Amino acid sequence: MQMHPLLTVLAVLIYLLVPAGVVLLCRRARWAGKVGAILILYFLGIIAANLFVFPFEGAAAKLYPLQDALTSVTIPLALPLILFACDFRQWPVKRALAALLIGLFSVVCVVVAGYFLFGEKLGPQTSGIAGMTVGVYTGGTPNLAAIKMMLGVDEGTYVLMNSFDMLVSFLFLVFLMAFGIRLFRKILPVEKVPEAVKGPLKVGQKLAQSEADMYRGIFTRQHFLPTLKALGLSVLITGIGLGLSLLLTGGINMIVLILTLTTLAIAASFLPAVKKWEKSYDAGMYLVLIFSLVVASMVDIRSLDFHEGLWLLLYIAFAIFGSLFLQVLLGRIFKVDADTTVITSVAMINSPLFVPMIADAMKNRRVILTGISIGIIGYALGNYLGVLIARLLA
Repeated sequence: MQMHPLLTVLAVLIYLLVPAGVVLLCRRARWAGKVGAILILYFLGIIAANLFVFPFEGAAAKLYPLQDALTSVTIPLALPLILFACDFRQWPVKRALAALLIGLFSVVCVVVAGYFLFGEKLGPQTSGIAGMTVGVYTGGTPNLAAIKMMLGVDEGTYVLMNSFDMLVSFLFLVFLMAFGIRLFRKILPVEKVPEAVKGPLKVGQKLAQSEADMYRGIFTRQHFLPTLKALGLSVLITGIGLGLSLLLTGGINMIVLILTLTTLAIAASFLPAVKKWEKSYDAGMYLVLIFSLVVASMVDIRSLDFHEGLWLLLYIAFAIFGSLFLQVLLGRIFKVDADTTVITSVAMINSPLFVPMIADAMKNRRVILTGISIGIIGYALGNYLGVLIARLLA
């Protein structure tokens, strides 16, 4: 089932240009600047997918290959561009380790509590569902698929769980961007982010740019060529990551890919020439905006069977939001700051690919490395923890 070539071109143009229109809106409308471009694009995407743009039969299936291609390209290219602009000499390793341990503990505790709370309502494969839930919310979708195969969970349960995971994870992100970040900054300690830092950002330049300030001058003579160089280096790094993944695993392995991208991008960020590419972060964030619109337009609420999978939906919601609030409680006890707590939860619940999005919403790029590092470790541990919990509960 393929789309007409003209419709494909039109869809690509919509995905590429709508974020630019939203950025302009955020500059000119005060309310839009407060809401933020990412949240606006999320709402536009989900409204388009479910109400207006794609209402005809089979539209989702026809669009999926294009959407999958865009999500597969944008974030691997965006991560190096964003990391080029970060100062990693100030990375708080001890705080990141504390956040990781709290995050793992919270997910496991809440999933196990949900297992006993929901009990037989989840059906005969309850222990397998619990194992997959631990795997996906300490790692990501690759862990969900791997644990499903290791535990022999039936295909119907896996598909339904994956669909509900997409929906609730989407609502989780919307909650964080709309209310959660501000709420948790009132509950947890807030790290003071200096107005100016040394390194990739020049002295006097703000660490956290507003939506109105970003992207300005990116096409000027001063910034356009350096930004193209940054994009070229990002393409090279992504190619190396894909090649290494294929060489070592025979396929696209997310752990190998993200680890390679992160390592090479961090190494490049120390080069004097790379430090001068002032708009690399902006270019990376624009790719994140495209990713946000595409991901939101893939959430097809109409296709979900809420009646058949109601208890599974409630269990997933309990695991996601329950683990977040337990992390917040433990973060308050152990004095982990709000932004580190939130980015840890996002890295585990949504995967490291969503870290730059939330870091931008928090206007705190210092937590990017923490989030990506925790997400990579989660990918590595997810299968072990998921299978272990499933065996213990069986």
